[in-house]
Amino acid sequence: MTTPKRVVHITTVHHPSDPRIYHKECLSLHRAGYDVTLISRKDEEAQKDWPITHIPVKTYKNRWKRMIFGTIDAYRKARKLKADVYHFHDPELLLVGWLLKKKTNKVIYDIHEDYVTSILQKEYMSPFLRRIFAKLYKAMEKLFARRMELCLAEKYYKDMYPNGTCILNYPTINQAFIDHDRDKQPIKNGLIYTGNVTEDRGAFIHASIPQIDPTVTVQFIGKCPSELAEKMYAHAGEYKENLHIEGIDRYIEKEAIEAMYIKHHWLAGIALFPPTDHYMKKELTKFFEYMNAGLPIICSDFPVWKKFVETYKCGIAVDPYNEQEIKQAIEYLRNHPEEARKMGENGKHAVLDELNWNSEEKKLIQWYEDLLTS
Repeated sequence: MTTPKRVVHITTVHHPSDPRIYHKECLSLHRAGYDVTLISRKDEEAQKDWPITHIPVKTYKNRWKRMIFGTIDAYRKARKLKADVYHFHDPELLLVGWLLKKKTNKVIYDIHEDYVTSILQKEYMSPFLRRIFAKLYKAMEKLFARRMELCLAEKYYKDMYPNGTCILNYPTINQAFIDHDRDKQPIKNGLIYTGNVTEDRGAFIHASIPQIDPTVTVQFIGKCPSELAEKMYAHAGEYKENLHIEGIDRYIEKEAIEAMYIKHHWLAGIALFPPTDHYMKKELTKFFEYMNAGLPIICSDFPVWKKFVETYKCGIAVDPYNEQEIKQAIEYLRNHPEEARKMGENGKHAVLDELNWNSEEKKLIQWYEDLLTS
């Protein structure tokens, strides 16, 4: 009997139940017959009944301690496993990947973000430090990643990494969404936002929606710092009761987010982000999730986003700073329920037919097979 190839995924930044890392990549590789281990921080609730092995690393609240001591801990634990493939997910683990690379194994760097652009937008650093760290990161990546395989979560990353392999972050097909009939629910005069809540992801724009249309509620479900939540409530002013934030200072599991999608017949899923270089080129994962759940989308009118919703006829793109356009989009979906339903159905069919993890899973498994036989 052939011993299964050992695969180790490593992250010190992401939650152990991260949808891309655990629910998609690790579980897909496990189903394909690999011996899969995930090295990540500890979360006992998340790891109940996992079919893969989990090795915890110590969690540090301080970012710099995590980057130093968490990285050392992850390396020591990964090295002992003598894996056939090491697949890591954080830029601060580049040195770890470089140290783990041997002639007898493969190392994959999974690029989730445009890290250079992201560093240049870190508000906890001065502009000078951002430029320095961006240059240091580019130099470090060029040095350490030379012998690694690159896994790209976004199409446009190919422009920066032409030798990378795209394994796109499309959603898993959810049978509950397929079976769910939204038309049997009364339409709720509410919008939903899912995922991490941050200022550059439109926290204050979304918080201002009840002032634009006081009849509308906005449901946030995703991790949101308590300090930011308080500022959002203050931003909403007298309409703060119209904001519902679930996930203050805590991670929200994928299952809880999916349950919220079908709890109500939402008017739309929203992504009204301010323009930043980091997000303007991305096809947001939440787009695919909204579509998967059959929700129309209201998003910023960045060229890539506008083209996306127009191509799939699944939403409305507006100027995120134009209150009249935002109000008109909400009113259109509210006053034209049949058109809103069509947008939701168009998005759902696009995910079922094309934009889903099943196709990416096949690419991932074939890529692994090719790497291990080369």
